[in-house]
Amino acid sequence: MALPNNRLLSLDAFRGLTVAAMILVNNPGSWAKIYPPLKHAEWHGCTPTDLVFPFFLFIVGVAIVFALQTKKTDPGNHNQLLIKAAKRGCILFLLGLLLALYPKFNFETVRIMGVLQRIGVVYFICAAIFIKTKPKTQFIIMTSILVVYWILMTFVPVPGFGAPNLEKETNLAAWADRLILTENHTWKSSKTWDPEGILSTMPAVATGLFGMLIGGILKNKEKSAAERTAWLFSFGFIAWILGMTWGLFFPINKSLWTSSYVLYCGGLASMGLALFYWVIDVQGHSRWCKIFVAYGVNAITVFFLSAVIAKTMGMIKLSRNGEEVNLHTWLYKTFFTSWLPADLASLAWALTFVLLFLLLLWPMYKKNWIIKV
Repeated sequence: MALPNNRLLSLDAFRGLTVAAMILVNNPGSWAKIYPPLKHAEWHGCTPTDLVFPFFLFIVGVAIVFALQTKKTDPGNHNQLLIKAAKRGCILFLLGLLLALYPKFNFETVRIMGVLQRIGVVYFICAAIFIKTKPKTQFIIMTSILVVYWILMTFVPVPGFGAPNLEKETNLAAWADRLILTENHTWKSSKTWDPEGILSTMPAVATGLFGMLIGGILKNKEKSAAERTAWLFSFGFIAWILGMTWGLFFPINKSLWTSSYVLYCGGLASMGLALFYWVIDVQGHSRWCKIFVAYGVNAITVFFLSAVIAKTMGMIKLSRNGEEVNLHTWLYKTFFTSWLPADLASLAWALTFVLLFLLLLWPMYKKNWIIKV
């Protein structure tokens, strides 16, 4: 089964689950009381939350194959496809900048990089590579990126600090962020480095390329559905093992987006997509996934709106027990912390925030309204 315009239902469902998870982990009731499974790893390591963003970039890569495979067969279309990819990448980047600027619009301290910015950059680079190359070349590029990044991070001395290292403030990626972005335009929680920074975007591109290679397997009509599923599981399992093995000496780390992290997360994403594909598209058990599809077909829209609404609630001031608080705090303390333990209240708020978007997304899904970004 597939949605109109050759959309793969399992891919939309997998994307929807991922973007719902992105909203969930980005909107706890309180950042001081996050439900433990929704926390990021402190530095090295990988929690379920750390899987969410690479899963989305992996899906970006898979979707590129389904969107461009047929169109790229005619070389005469390449320039037009590249222009469209550049426009979409720029729109995503600018939407990310708009979120970073809102609501104060302070250009002197705006964070230049971010989630949507990274998605835009990864999308354009991966789309350009896909348009101009074949899978073998894409695999070579992906592998080369992972090896070069490993060499840079573990063998190149860090200017001003000396020996190469993977510590928060003194690694090469952090140095590059301070040099290029400056401390005024990095992540506000660190000021000295950015988890979506300049150098770490390079292996993030490799995550998108990993998704493209998996998308090529799914798109291969010469193989049966069972064979495609088996290949996805097999490649995913091998990548997962390689990621854990590489992680023994190049630790799995989301903020640095290490090469081991790319393989570890890409392997898990491949196996997850294989499961969705087998259950939904091959076996036809699709009724349960419609809620996820509703999120998936308008993923960027719902992610953008969730961030705007969260920031807007922080601007609106109300009085509670004689104290001025923002709308978020008023709602959270009135309806959640008043009867739930702190960590469960934080989880309940996040789940409610995610589910409320169904009031918007479900009618859009039923009417097949898709906002293309």
